[in-house]
Amino acid sequence: MTFKNPVIGGFNPDPSICRVGDDYYLVTSTFEYFPGIPIYHSRDLVNWEHIANAITRQSQLPMETAKPSAGIWAPTIRYDNGRFYITATFSEKGNFIVSAEDPCGEWSDPVWTEMDGIDPSMMFDSGKMYYCANDCGSRGRLYKTEGISVAEMDPNTGKVIGEIKRVWDGTGGGWIEAPHIYHIGEWYYILAAEGGTNMCHMEIAARSRSIWGPYENCPYNPILTNRNDTTKQASCCGHADFIEDANGSGWLVHLATRPYVSGKTPLGRETFLTPVEWKDGWPLAVNKKARIENEINAVQQKTGVREFGFQTQEWEPEWISVRGRREENVLRGDGKLILRPSQNKLNDMQGIPIFMAIRQPDFECTIEAELDFTPQEDGDEVGVAAYLTPCNNYRICKKRENDRNYIAVIKRADDFIQEAYCAEVPDGRLKLKIISHEGKYEFMYSVNNGEFISAATASAKFLTTDVAERCFTGTVIGVYAESDKDTPAEAVVYSYMVK
Repeated sequence: MTFKNPVIGGFNPDPSICRVGDDYYLVTSTFEYFPGIPIYHSRDLVNWEHIANAITRQSQLPMETAKPSAGIWAPTIRYDNGRFYITATFSEKGNFIVSAEDPCGEWSDPVWTEMDGIDPSMMFDSGKMYYCANDCGSRGRLYKTEGISVAEMDPNTGKVIGEIKRVWDGTGGGWIEAPHIYHIGEWYYILAAEGGTNMCHMEIAARSRSIWGPYENCPYNPILTNRNDTTKQASCCGHADFIEDANGSGWLVHLATRPYVSGKTPLGRETFLTPVEWKDGWPLAVNKKARIENEINAVQQKTGVREFGFQTQEWEPEWISVRGRREENVLRGDGKLILRPSQNKLNDMQGIPIFMAIRQPDFECTIEAELDFTPQEDGDEVGVAAYLTPCNNYRICKKRENDRNYIAVIKRADDFIQEAYCAEVPDGRLKLKIISHEGKYEFMYSVNNGEFISAATASAKFLTTDVAERCFTGTVIGVYAESDKDTPAEAVVYSYMVK
């Protein structure tokens, strides 16, 4: 049977995976978004459900000052002796470990490690935990050149046991990152990414009889790359984690992008699944590249309509916001979501805007919100936004200006800001819709269940990670509320639908 990549679509980069019996658990990077580190569950490696998040309390990691694409980087998930562990880099401080017995339960407060360096990973082996990272990315700059260092560590305290030792310098492809170590048979294998997370991205491997090295490079490196793939269906493949399924077959979960408009993507890096074949004792991606279609003994389910009616106070795990969440400004329950505008705005580089969003699930999709909002003062604004960064976002909104209420479409691309549509609108329930289709976004609205009016279109190109400067995330779409000053205005959102 054939499954199609990505297995987890939309903004889901840097995947890491572990298996507990017949259950698989996978995490990805969230950068400046809260809650942080989504946890996905699967029984077949193809169909995944977002079941929880590891960073659910703002006291765990305060991100209010995190810059775009800063925050939480490259988590690794592992399981040992009845407990799950996740380690990652927090750009504001260093590396941390959180843990939990139940992945759907409360995760611990962070334990800060004595070893830093970007993209940390853990391996439990014979009652010990070994920690590895790109040491050149460490704040202490242990080495002037790139490489991977390893140390034994107590996972419950973050304290290093013994010394930190450089064990591998990679292959010289540059930007070595995302190291993972595995003990398979008589060998310790290191997988890591090189080439930078762009068109030259690749996965490489090395092995040793001892975890401390010396490591020999795989003669077939890179073991995964799409840099010379003429089909152009997938690119930027790398940052992989290896897993063996219950039948003994090997797989790589890794990031990749799908070109969409002018070879660029608004979704960012997504999670792919690629089969592994062994050659002379080395794990290689089949054909050494990722494909959109692959074979697996599983039936891939189609994703249907996702509708949120806000019946309960609890947030579904898919909902994220920028740099935190102001609970007093986003109240939900009994079929309503109440948004209270704030002076923190979507275009601000710091602070927490009132913005509740879902990752854009695919290139072709529709997002619709039904709401009621009566602005009280000039500057009051509520709407639906397609958001990549503070400097790259589109929005359709109801706002007040010169004591009149308008529907407006506002486009921002770097320092270019355009009001592409503006029309006076009467009070009443609104339906605001964003349609992503054929390389563009279309913005539509309806008043009091009337016919939808097409307000404006905008190219998806300006919400792609290639255009936004050093952007590692992806487009999210959600409802927001903001104002120029404190205001009594409130918006009531009755439903939010993604299809």
